[in-house]
Formats: sequence, structure tokens, C-alpha cells
Amino acid sequence: MLVLYETAAGYALFKLVNDAKLEKADDIWKDFETADKANQAVKLKAFSKFENTTDALSAVTGLVEGKVPKNLKKFLEAEISDAEKKKEKLVVCDPKLGSAVNKKFGINVVSDSTVMDLYRGIREQFESLVSGLSHDDLSAMSLGLSHSLSRYKLKFSPDKVDTMIVQAIGLLDDLDKELNTYSMRVKEWYGWHFPEMGKLLVDNLAYAKVIKAMGFRTNAQQTDLSSILPEELEQEIKEAAEISMGTEISDEDILNIHALCDQVIHITEYRTQLYEYLKNRMNAIAPNLTALVGELVGARLIAHTGSLMNLAKQPASTIQILGAEKALFRALKTKHNTPKYGLIYHASLIGQAAPKFKAKVARMLSTKSAMALRVDALGETETADIGIQGREQVETRMKMLENRAWGMGNKDKSNQKQQKFKLNKTAQYNTQADAPAAMDVDESPAAPVAAETKNDKKRPAEEEASDDATETKKAKKEKKEKKDKKEKKDKKEKKEKKEKKKKD
Repeated sequence: MLVLYETAAGYALFKLVNDAKLEKADDIWKDFETADKANQAVKLKAFSKFENTTDALSAVTGLVEGKVPKNLKKFLEAEISDAEKKKEKLVVCDPKLGSAVNKKFGINVVSDSTVMDLYRGIREQFESLVSGLSHDDLSAMSLGLSHSLSRYKLKFSPDKVDTMIVQAIGLLDDLDKELNTYSMRVKEWYGWHFPEMGKLLVDNLAYAKVIKAMGFRTNAQQTDLSSILPEELEQEIKEAAEISMGTEISDEDILNIHALCDQVIHITEYRTQLYEYLKNRMNAIAPNLTALVGELVGARLIAHTGSLMNLAKQPASTIQILGAEKALFRALKTKHNTPKYGLIYHASLIGQAAPKFKAKVARMLSTKSAMALRVDALGETETADIGIQGREQVETRMKMLENRAWGMGNKDKSNQKQQKFKLNKTAQYNTQADAPAAMDVDESPAAPVAAETKNDKKRPAEEEASDDATETKKAKKEKKEKKDKKEKKDKKEKKEKKEKKKKD
């Protein structure tokens, strides 16, 4: 059985003399009490020393992540033959590294709790097992490597990247404000010369580029704007320039306008560059949150709380209303309804939802975001699987809500409870009324008989209606009387209380 042992100096491969000793793990410490016993228990097969600190650092970072570094791969390939791979077993301390070695080389690996005592014994007697390494050299190597690893981890720590995201999103918002101010000033300034172009061109960057290319509106026909605008829009601007109502401006005016246009173009280009930087940072530090709510909303949430760790500590209900603190406290003070969403409202999923479902979607999205944040802040994975899965679940829930609302409008009402059927008595057909017009005077009494029967049948209906009306009047009177009695009682009680207070 072979034993792989990693140190700050390099990799060591030992051969366990008696494999049966590993089965009795409780007594294995006795074989490492002295240097002689240790040399009898294990024999050094090979030792590979690190060339420099960078080589050791790359190896250690790979081992910490459970990966097989290149130098370890070369060492194992050189020292373990194909025949040994089939026969022998390799003892590895870290289970993650053990599974990675097993996948790479196909060798049987032992990395359970029984090997810990064996590694403790090798660590105690390592200087006697490997010749040429003193205790001082080993401690110096360990200290140097630990410092290098600490610097590496600090350099790429999530806490340090948080500050970059907070600064980047703050600068992005400031740039947007400046761009709006500058663009409005350009449109107002050049609008005196060519006011019609402001209505035709909405995009600020295109507006500034057209001014830079064209200058005075009289140059519109000779200027080629195909690289800036589509063909139809270019033609419209050229036609509008011929019949423009704007005033004339001097060369000095156009130079100042051009300088301002340069500022707008430069700031817009820098903004796109900054947005790409922020996007890459967010995908690196919080991929799951980015998949759920997007880069800008995720960065604003992190900036609002100060860091990713602070945001990950918040419950879903707090994440939902982050950014709406003023509205929340005002609602609590005035005892009105509390806000349903804050910064998370700008997420694309909430924008896609119908107005009546926005609060439900915000609640679901904040719950999924809380889970994704904890994976990003405390998990070891760098993929966005949790975020993508959560987004799919929110989307399916949104579809269900929309289908349910549509189904309620087209609901089949045949299964609803039917009202009790009441038979309304109608007047029966009188056959005696079918007498011809040219009838004798003696037979005429049939008509009054028919009228009498009709009137008789109308009376019960009228009587029923009058009975209902009287009943409602009685009920109203009873209610009024009860109200009056209650008011009188309350007045008496108040008077009695006042009298008692005066006496006291």
C-alpha cells in the first residue's frame, strides 16, 4: 500500500510495509513512537521537491480546491507504474483529492477516517523518514508558503471585490446624471440653429455624432451620415435641414457645441466600458444573483447594504423592500399599507409581470434571491445553477398566475349551485274570449267573465308585494327603535360617570 504525503517542501510517496496495520488504526500510533519504529513501518519510495515558492503556491491552491496539480500528476505518473496501479492502493488524506486522483489514474484510493492516525505518525517522524530536511528548513518553508497563500486569498477575496462593485455602480449612476445634463444642454444649444433635429433624433449619442459630422445645417446635403443613422432617418434630417426655421450661428458657437459633443461621446463610451467591467465583476462574485435579477439591480442591492456578506445575511422580506425604507417607516407611522417592493422592482422578471401580480412576483423573486445570495457568499461553487433554476421556477409561477386569471374570466358556470325553482302562476287561456266580432248581444257576457278571472289572479300577486313592503317597514322601525334605545342608554351612562367624578 502506497501513502501520498504533501508538505511545504514537496510531495513524498511512502510504502507501507504491513498493510494489515491499517486495519488496526487504534494501535498504529505505537509504530511511530520512535524514529526506528517509523522507518520499519513505512519506507520512502520517492520525494519531489518544489522548485520555488510560486510552484509550491500553485500546488497548494490546487490541493485546497480538491484538484490534481500538474506537478503532482507528473510525480505520480513517474513513480507509480501501470502494474502497481492495478495491484496497489493509494492512501490520500483529503477525500476530494482522493476522488480526483482516482478519476485521473484509475488507482484504488483510501481516504477515510482510519488513515488520520497514520498521517499523524508520518508528520511527527517526517524529518527522520526523509533525509536532507532539517526542522528549521521545514518551518521556514511552511511559514513562507502560508504567507504566500494568505496574500493570494486576500487578493481574490470576495470582500475586496465587493468594494469594486459598490464604487462601479456609484460611478455608473453619476455618469448617467452627467450624460443627461450634457445631452440636454447640447440639444438646447444646437436647437436654436436646427430645432427640427431634436424631434427626429431621440438618441443622445447619435445626436452628438451628427452635430460633429454635419456642423452647420447647410452642410446636411453634402454630409454622409450613413455610418451614424439608418437611410430613412438620414433622408428625413436632410429634408428638414432645407426648410429649418432655426437661427444662424457663428463659427465660434459651433466650435463650443462641438467641444460639448466630444464630452458626450467620450462619457458615453466610458459608460459602456464601465458597464462591461461591472457585468464581468458581478458574474464573477455573484453569478446566481445576477442570473435572477440582473447585473445593475444586483449591484445596487450590494451597494445599498455595503457588501455581499451583509446582503446575504438579510432575510427575503428585507431584500424585497430594500431601497424603500422611507416609504416603509412613513406607512408604519401613518398606519397605511407598507410598500411591496424596493430596488428589486427594476428586475426584468417583475417588469414582465402583470400589474396585479407584481407584488407576488416580487415576493417570490426576493425569496429566490436570498437563497442565491447565500450560495454566492458562502458556497464554493462558481456556477449560476441555483440562479438559473430559481429564475425558471419564478417564470413558471408567473405563467400559472396568468393562466389562472385568464381561466377565471372564462370559467364554466354550469357547475355552480342552482337557485331553487319557483313556479310563477300565469293567467289561463280563456276559450270563451274567442267569439267572433259579429256576436249577438246575448252572448256578450263572456268578455266580462274573462276580465274577472284575470283580475282575480292579479290580486294575490299584489297582496304578496304589499305584505313584503310592510315587513320591510316593520324591520326598519325595529332597527330605529333599538338604535334610539342604545343612544339613550349611552347618554345616561355618560351622565352618571360625570356625576360620580364631580362627587369624587
